[in-house]
Amino acid sequence: MTARPGALEEVERVVDRGGDADDVLRDVVATLHKQLGRFVRISFVENDRLSPGPAAGEESETTSVPIAFEGRRVAELELGGAASDDERALLERVATLLSPYALVGWDTGGEEWAP
Repeated sequence: MTARPGALEEVERVVDRGGDADDVLRDVVATLHKQLGRFVRISFVENDRLSPGPAAGEESETTSVPIAFEGRRVAELELGGAASDDERALLERVATLLSPYALVGWDTGGEEWAP
């Protein structure tokens, strides 16, 4: 499967709009789910483990890419199923765009993300 044309542009619009980090992350997850029609989740690194964050769709095995900030992995962006090369490239670009927003994961204290 290939990434749907326009998916990156939709994500860029959400990120460019800015706002509260929680809202940006939730909106990007919802946008990717809508554009790709697959499960999407951001999980945060907390105490060297991944803690589930905002998600959309029915959970499944995932392909994930790290979200890093200043060289340190702070989260992972997950897509349900195996990702094509185009989808992996999309996820990697989105992970870069989300890196400053994913720092919020350091402060969740294990609280679940309400939809």
